[in-house]
Amino acid sequence: MDEIEYKNQELAATTFHLVQKSEILHTTSEQLIEINQYCTDEHTRKAIAALIRGLTQPNQLDKDWEVFTQRFDQVHADFLRRLKEKFPQITPKDQKLCAYLRLNLSSKEIAPLLGISVRSVEVSRYRLRRKLDLDTEE
Repeated sequence: MDEIEYKNQELAATTFHLVQKSEILHTTSEQLIEINQYCTDEHTRKAIAALIRGLTQPNQLDKDWEVFTQRFDQVHADFLRRLKEKFPQITPKDQKLCAYLRLNLSSKEIAPLLGISVRSVEVSRYRLRRKLDLDTEE
């Protein structure tokens, strides 16, 4: 039991870290976009645009997701694998949403992890319920 509790705590810490990292990257990107709007020097504008692309690069997010799924599956007994077997039509984005919902994260906490707005998370949750044929309470 202690090992499961430890792994749950480790997963919660990893999730919290990912949320913080996503929020920082998103905030920094928004600030750079704002700065870039007021910049008149073309060389500086290009440099700022390159920084923005670097912050939003999906490669690092994919690595973070891989680490998360490994820890998540250890704690939740191959939840994602079983989900994919039961619902083969589920997309990777849906899998991420399911994992975050399994951790009882709110739409507000999920939004920065997926890089979308809170309203988009709510729409995604609705579509996921429809796809998995679940009631609104589930």
